[in-house]
Order: sequence, then structure tokens, then C-alpha cells
Amino acid sequence: MPFEIERRERDGVVILAPHGRLMIGESVEKFRNTLDALYAQGQTQVVLDFNDVDYIDSSALGCLVVAHTKFHKAGGAMPMFGLNRRTIELLVITKLATVFRIAESEIEAVNLCFPDRDSKPFDILNFVEEQRARKKGGARE
Repeated sequence: MPFEIERRERDGVVILAPHGRLMIGESVEKFRNTLDALYAQGQTQVVLDFNDVDYIDSSALGCLVVAHTKFHKAGGAMPMFGLNRRTIELLVITKLATVFRIAESEIEAVNLCFPDRDSKPFDILNFVEEQRARKKGGARE
């Protein structure tokens, strides 16, 4: 499956939904170029929908850190949602879960772009417990 990035908007916030594996090479370059183009256009409120991303490598993490820093310094935000268990674990291990703003849903992620809106924080412990319960119940990841 080729790497693609779907773009949509909600409440004036751009939502990027990558599809495929986000790893060194063409996919990270395409992702970086998309984020850089949004930044160059003055769009600093960007939500990342990772529902259809099954793998993120270290070069993709680096790209995310650089973009997050750039948007944050410009007064914007780059929250994300739809992360799978492996990616959540990766963010926890690298301590990036304390840097990135993670949401449970698209609307929660969009709300994180607006300081005056209430938004429910992503509960990593609850996520881990749910994953364990599913695994004990025989469900697959």
C-alpha cells in the first residue's frame, strides 16, 4: 500500500491523516514536506490522525519532534489522536508522551488547539489497562 496523506479541516484546523507506514525514506519526506508547506502558509494549528498508521520509526519521530517544536514556537499546536498500542508504547519509552499532546478523538484533538475549549486529556494508564484487558480476553491487537 503506498503512503498517502489525506487532508481535511474542522473548525479551521487542518487535520492530516497519513495512511501507511511512516518510516525513513519517501513516506517521512512526504510527511515532512506536507507539514513544512502548512507552516509556510501560516497554518500552525494542525491535528494528526494516526488511525491508519501501523508503524512509526525513529526518523518519523524526529520529524514529529521538529514539527511540534516549530508549530509550538509559532504559538500553534500539533495534537494527535488514533495512535495504536505500539506507537503509544514508543512515545512512553522515549518520554515523548510528555511532549506531544495526545487526544482520544478527533474533536478532542481539535479542542486542544483552542486554549479556551475544554478537552479531556488522554489517559495513558487507562489505555494500557484496556489493552491488557483485551489481551486477557483473547482479542488480538
